[in-house]
Amino acid sequence: MRATIATWNINSVRLRVELVAAFLEQEAPDVLCLQETKSPVDKIPAERFAELGYSHMAARGEKGYNGVAIISRIPLEPLGHEDFCGKGDARHVAARLPGGVALHNFYVPAGGDEANRDTNPKFAHKLDFVAEMADWGRGLDGPAIAVGDLNIAPLEHDVWSHRQMLKVVSHTPVEVEAFEAARAAGGWGDVTRADISPEEKLYSWWSYRAKDWALADRGRRLDHIWARGGAAAVPGSSRVLKPWRGVEKPSDHVPVIAAFELG
Repeated sequence: MRATIATWNINSVRLRVELVAAFLEQEAPDVLCLQETKSPVDKIPAERFAELGYSHMAARGEKGYNGVAIISRIPLEPLGHEDFCGKGDARHVAARLPGGVALHNFYVPAGGDEANRDTNPKFAHKLDFVAEMADWGRGLDGPAIAVGDLNIAPLEHDVWSHRQMLKVVSHTPVEVEAFEAARAAGGWGDVTRADISPEEKLYSWWSYRAKDWALADRGRRLDHIWARGGAAAVPGSSRVLKPWRGVEKPSDHVPVIAAFELG
């Protein structure tokens, strides 16, 4: 079967429940992976999503912080989570899709403002988290898809200015090296960039701080879709849905979507 999978850092699922509902109605993905839900699992508005046909969910949550959820209109088999860095925070959840494909939803730490692991514990946490993703990826077996807000823009055209961003957290060389090591360790392919040329500027996040985000267009591609082990993405199906940044009370991220043949 063919299924579309979307990923979106929603920046509070309860605050933006109707925005999520509008997205589900308009874009109708089969599966939506949310990050930064900022909600305990029992407070996620699952009934609202079920009204729209999305009656399956696997989630982890915290009050006011982090949080990841997979909501789906096709059956899911929850697969639990990994506790990266042993902090107990809600940054990973997994489920098995029809056809046996494992789906992993990640929210990688942002890393704070200073790109120095010795003086910034948040940056150290980020680097350690991504290193553990590499170790975890080496042990994977079988087809899998990984999505989420990975908080790293690895390529030159994943940021508005490669030169000016080299010392800014999310695009520093040490982060990019760790990101690519984790991707290689798991045998992951970058689904979005397989469809959209690396020479094309492509962003999924624009800061709230900009007076006119669209005019400034100083974005970063922080949200990713990866696939491995025979999980077959449909060529040409990738989209980054920039218009969702321009809606009323938006998230600072936009949805990223791709289709897969699940077998």
